[in-house]
Amino acid sequence: MAKQTSFLGLLVFGFLCFICLPVEAALKKYQFDVKLSNVSRLCNAKQMVTVNGGFPGPTIYAREGDRVQINVTNYVQYNLSIHWHGLKQYRNGWADGPAYITQCPIQTGNSYVYDFNVTGQRGTLWWHAHILWLRATVYGAIVIMPQQGTPFPFPQPDREEVLVLGEWWNADVEAVEKQGNALGIPPNMSDAHTINGKPGPLFPCSEKYTFAMEVEKGKTYLLRIINAALNDELFFALANHTFTVVEIDAVYTKPFSTEAILIAPGQTTNVLVRANQVPGRYFVAARAFMDAPISVDNKTATAIFQYKGIPETVLPKLPTLPAQNDSDFALSYNSKLKSLNTPNYPANVPLNVDRHLLFTVGLGINPCPTCLNGTRLTASLNNISFIMPQTALLQSHYFNIKGVYTPDFPDKPPTPFNFTGAPLTANLRTNVGTRISKIAFNSTVEIVVQDTNLLSVESHPFHLHGYNFFVVGTGIGNFDPKKDPAKYNLIDPIERNTVGVPTGGWTAIRFRADNPGWGLKTAFLVEDGPGSDHNVLPPPKDLPTC
Repeated sequence: MAKQTSFLGLLVFGFLCFICLPVEAALKKYQFDVKLSNVSRLCNAKQMVTVNGGFPGPTIYAREGDRVQINVTNYVQYNLSIHWHGLKQYRNGWADGPAYITQCPIQTGNSYVYDFNVTGQRGTLWWHAHILWLRATVYGAIVIMPQQGTPFPFPQPDREEVLVLGEWWNADVEAVEKQGNALGIPPNMSDAHTINGKPGPLFPCSEKYTFAMEVEKGKTYLLRIINAALNDELFFALANHTFTVVEIDAVYTKPFSTEAILIAPGQTTNVLVRANQVPGRYFVAARAFMDAPISVDNKTATAIFQYKGIPETVLPKLPTLPAQNDSDFALSYNSKLKSLNTPNYPANVPLNVDRHLLFTVGLGINPCPTCLNGTRLTASLNNISFIMPQTALLQSHYFNIKGVYTPDFPDKPPTPFNFTGAPLTANLRTNVGTRISKIAFNSTVEIVVQDTNLLSVESHPFHLHGYNFFVVGTGIGNFDPKKDPAKYNLIDPIERNTVGVPTGGWTAIRFRADNPGWGLKTAFLVEDGPGSDHNVLPPPKDLPTC
């Protein structure tokens, strides 16, 4: 949510700080070479797509206010783009990264410079490929420090560590996705989860593929945790230690203690942990959460939290993670997440709403003569399955190219039904198209995202591009527009960029549409505002072509 600042406020700030020394923004430059690298895990060696040969790729470090330029050069056979997940990219969707939405992908042998400012954000975010299944191996962390001289609103840690949770397939992930699409069924699940690209010693051939961090007794550590898994929500815990949650999705939270966290795909969580136990070796562990009748990779990835001076011959202790289907823990944990809501970090929740949207999320079955059963499993919003255009949507909007999309995405499901009743298994054909909804600039928007029992209920991660939003309500069952809004938290709801919609339930979010361009990548376009300073910026000269 962009902060609103009055002209008078600017004058007052200028008067108070006329003797302040200016803090100059730095220019941070990075080179990303996307290339095939030989990688071995679980006794299997393969070539896979990486950035600079790393799995995960490099961490981007910046400060709030910095300008960042990342030159991405594509040396692989796949056309690709990279999304800087959670960065708002105000008026600058050209740097956001989703292929065929804000840009054409970078073709083999070509380069593109992502050039953006880090404005009004600090904390942990991440980047990843945004085309096909390349996100399974092409990803890394973004660490944004506060402006020089601005402290954290929590105790200063002695050290920090980035922990990126991911997945490993023994097979080529692009081949796995291609096979699933050809057969019309879900692709095969991963063979392991990973922590910083390593599955840990509970897997074969993993002695040297275990991440370890050395700690000193009495010191406090800030763990920047990122879930880069494709679809799995993950429980995460550290044996015999307690976490204090202080930030999610680069937004500070009211601190609270917990034995474990739940983190959905695309989300980040910062926790403080104090090394206050008997010196030893303790496992950090991650395992999938799934409370629906859907198969997931249920194996546990581990890393080691190792006290200084303890030999590696000491066997680590495993934490007790919540049960795989522990929905009570999931709902309770998410209910504890609250915005800090202080004068320095306010929760500017829209109290009045200009546009109400209801999006149902579910599965469908469409005809496919060449598929295994003559049908293809597909996903939909409001019973519409998105057709990827051949021209990027933002380019078609900016250059007024006709025929790329239609502005007729419905504000609510065309045919209401008992969304979370008994499973529906017949007549599941979806409508298809490149359909979008236009949102007036600076309007306030509420979206209720409703799970459905089409074939099965399931938790869904939901991410907005270019925005944070406030999670004002959530519940199990069908959303009731007459009763449920009375239960909304409009004081200190959590602010984030990605939310997990509960299995068989709903989530309500609110935001102000003050960033022109594409928001939800397949659903709405925020129109330009009045005056040139509220319009999408001109595209860069090296913008890729389709």
